[in-house]
Amino acid sequence: MAAQKGKDLLLKIHDGDGFVAIAGLRARQIAFNAEAVDVTHAESAGRWRELLGGAGVRRAAVSGSGVFRDASSDALLREAFFAGGVCDFRMDIPDFGAITGPFQIVALEYRGEHAGEVTFEIALESAGAVAFEAA
Repeated sequence: MAAQKGKDLLLKIHDGDGFVAIAGLRARQIAFNAEAVDVTHAESAGRWRELLGGAGVRRAAVSGSGVFRDASSDALLREAFFAGGVCDFRMDIPDFGAITGPFQIVALEYRGEHAGEVTFEIALESAGAVAFEAA
């Protein structure tokens, strides 16, 4: 796979009618984690650690930062955060696929410099099964 433009990695939220891009994201990332379940015992071969396959809790974390382009995208995220609920999000990864699933906004931060624009940072944690669609 050839190098990809970072701006093509899109984070979208479901607004009731479909997925819409979160406006103004300049940086975004997704991380997948799976907890290991250690089942090592006194008779493990050579005292090497043994793990129980498929038993750990899996999760996805998404984060991003940028500027809001319009009031509607700002309102959509703000309302989702203050409602404290779970929303469907989608992350499009060029030439790879799309990750879709329920996420909760666990952090929403606003920042402003005296001679600059207002920026925001967002962090999401998966709140259920996350699906992958290949490109």
